[in-house]
Amino acid sequence: MSDRPAGPGLLGPADIRELAGALGVRPTKQLGQNFVIDANTVRRIVRTAEVRPDDVVVEIGPGLGSLTLALLEAADRVVAVEIDPVLARHLPTTVEARMPERADRFALVHADAMTVTELPGPPPTALVANLPYNVSVPVLLHMLQTFPSIERTLVMVQSEVADRLAARPGGKVYGVPSVKAAWYADVKRAGAIGRNVFWPAPNVDSGLVSLVRREPPATTATREEVFAVVDAAFAQRRKTLRAALAGWAGSPAAAEEALVAAGVDPKARGEALDVGQFTRIAEAGTRSRPGCPPPA
Repeated sequence: MSDRPAGPGLLGPADIRELAGALGVRPTKQLGQNFVIDANTVRRIVRTAEVRPDDVVVEIGPGLGSLTLALLEAADRVVAVEIDPVLARHLPTTVEARMPERADRFALVHADAMTVTELPGPPPTALVANLPYNVSVPVLLHMLQTFPSIERTLVMVQSEVADRLAARPGGKVYGVPSVKAAWYADVKRAGAIGRNVFWPAPNVDSGLVSLVRREPPATTATREEVFAVVDAAFAQRRKTLRAALAGWAGSPAAAEEALVAAGVDPKARGEALDVGQFTRIAEAGTRSRPGCPPPA
């Protein structure tokens, strides 16, 4: 990473530090803030996200606006959700000063992303964000659930979180985030990001994760019912599914009945199953409970 000028509109390391100083901003661990200070990195993120001229992009945690400005160069419209009141108040000013010809294509929502249920303007088609490390998975899942119009997502998260999100069944890091993300999308690792492009430099590496929306598995079970099975299966991941799902099903025998009905070995463990198998277990368990009507 160099200290050469970032180019028209974009922010470089000196710009970021000058802005932060003027605002009296110091990145906080509480909010998981690590600001990207390298223009080449934000260009790479936008390129990897395949942002198109007709996209409406939602960005979570824009901070001082490094990625925001690069997104505005490429997208039709950008809506940024920022929880920090100082950053939220100043970001529109930064956009107006550095990219005035695109300022009318930008909107700022001052809110906690976990509570956002609507956004101004047209529905978002893409989510691109450097997600705060401490809340990255819950925020990602909330946004995918709340805004079904989001077709493509590219997020930068802690490297081990990226591994978990993109993991396939059978691996040690495969777990709840892997299955829940797979409910919404085809998920894959999309690259690594070094520590020196951030201020302050984190003590962990970062990774890019790409999620391309697809339909969830066809089922009569609800998403909540499927996710309840997933949570139960991994709460005690060393146990067989017959034992791990006993509380969810009501007893080990009822768990085994649902597993057999779903075509899943009761002696298997959660890490061996894909999202489709968890869906079948939820469906079988729902059918077998007293008072549940038979499937149509």
